Amino acid sequence: MDDGDMLATDPLGEALHLLRLTGTFYCRAELTAPWGIDVPPLPGQLAMVVVTAGGCLLEVDGAEPLRLAAGSLTLIPHGTPHRFRSAAGLPVVPLFDLPVEPICEHYELLTYGGGGERTQVTYGVLRFDHVAGDRLVTQLPPVICLDSWEEPDAGWLHSTLQLIAREAQALRPGGETVLTRLTDILVIQAIRAWLGSAPEAHQGWLAALRDDQIGRALAAIHRTPGRDWSVVSLAREAGMSRSAFAARFTDLVGEPAMQYLAQWRMWLAHAHLRESGEPLSAVARRFGYASEAAFCRAFKRTFGVPPGRVRANPNSVRSDTFTFAGE
Repeated sequence: MDDGDMLATDPLGEALHLLRLTGTFYCRAELTAPWGIDVPPLPGQLAMVVVTAGGCLLEVDGAEPLRLAAGSLTLIPHGTPHRFRSAAGLPVVPLFDLPVEPICEHYELLTYGGGGERTQVTYGVLRFDHVAGDRLVTQLPPVICLDSWEEPDAGWLHSTLQLIAREAQALRPGGETVLTRLTDILVIQAIRAWLGSAPEAHQGWLAALRDDQIGRALAAIHRTPGRDWSVVSLAREAGMSRSAFAARFTDLVGEPAMQYLAQWRMWLAHAHLRESGEPLSAVARRFGYASEAAFCRAFKRTFGVPPGRVRANPNSVRSDTFTFAGE
């Protein structure tokens, strides 16, 4: 069985397969006690924290404080404000007020603290660049934390953390690319671990992906969003009657199938317009619209601006401001 066949039988795995991360900022921090750092809101971003030596206290708004030890991997999926301290109660300094040594456009070194016990942290700020990632992030908790020493199959995590530590330490040519690829692996593995253990991972869109019938319809939409789908054809993919499919889809996903399809197409089109110079007529066809005019109307109805505005100014509408129905 090839990868395509395997993904076709695993809609949740297929959604994870679509995840792509863009690293916007990486920092290796050398910290000596006492110290405290305050990280502001990071809208639309996911923060990844890898402690490679020592330990620290992490406080994330809306979650219980966590003690992070060497070998731990932590995700803060929603760009929520958070604070790091060498010990509880210490004052914090805003992150962007601290002096750093730029290494390249996206990577820098931070050295800070009072000269005591040493902690080393590799910190990444990332963004999902596919609609599957954006949709998945809405389902994630405020914090996901893995301890490489407590995981039953911890070998992969510990080895990857060691690689990150070496790359961050050496900063050899191509190191930023290697860090980005390793980060992709860590983030997806952390999400997979959460999916396998958290009760809330069996609700909503994630539960729909796991459903034997609705999952097949969702996978079909994700693979070929531009196809001329209807409730009838999607029900056929799911092996259900039209009425049973429509009711079950809405119950699990939180919105009707055709509304989900329209939103999925708009998210994909938004990302495509930011990256491609393809004519609007071709973009319309790519995402299942019979005419450029129909596509433009749907796009403006969704984002409040015509598609040409997004192409001319990619930051005029941030996709992370668009929320999914039913969530």
